Amino acid sequence: MPVATRTTDTRRIILDTAQRIMTRKGYSAVGINEVLAEAGVPKGSFYHYFASKDAFGEAILKSYFTDYLTDMDRVLARSGQSSAEQLMAYWQQWRQTQSIEDCQGKCLAVKLGAEVADLSESMRLALKEGTGAVVDRIEQTITSGLEDGSLSVDGEAREVAQALYNMWLGASIMAKIHRSPAPLDTATAATRKLLHL
Repeated sequence: MPVATRTTDTRRIILDTAQRIMTRKGYSAVGINEVLAEAGVPKGSFYHYFASKDAFGEAILKSYFTDYLTDMDRVLARSGQSSAEQLMAYWQQWRQTQSIEDCQGKCLAVKLGAEVADLSESMRLALKEGTGAVVDRIEQTITSGLEDGSLSVDGEAREVAQALYNMWLGASIMAKIHRSPAPLDTATAATRKLLHL
């Protein structure tokens, strides 16, 4: 195996392992040694792949959003569905991923957002960029829905997209606090009202 491929694979294994652990425990509670041990990577090699723990955190978030947006694009591009149906399929998938394991969820933006925004400017910016890209896709789907007549909104598509994303982030946090999917069900009902479905 070429060195470049091994380096890329090892870096990806470290990032995937860290994401899995941090989704459960958060950022500050996870040490680099814990990630490397679970990934099966020698401790001394961390700085070969990442300049610092902040750079590592930024890379985790960028990797997470790359995967998240790829999956989101897949859901929002389902053929044979109206834009409204695609958008509601996205929210349904969100509900399912946030309801697992006693509503502990799998969304790194939910888990790490408040924690790291004050710890690291580079991680805050990675979160801002990633969440902005999510809102962009929601806005595009709302705009498509307005064009195909499958939904309607009061106000601008961008404002509604941002409000929906903010509401779902908040609902995900409340689901974690209450260990109940009820806040996500409320968000689903409110989403239908905002989109006039």
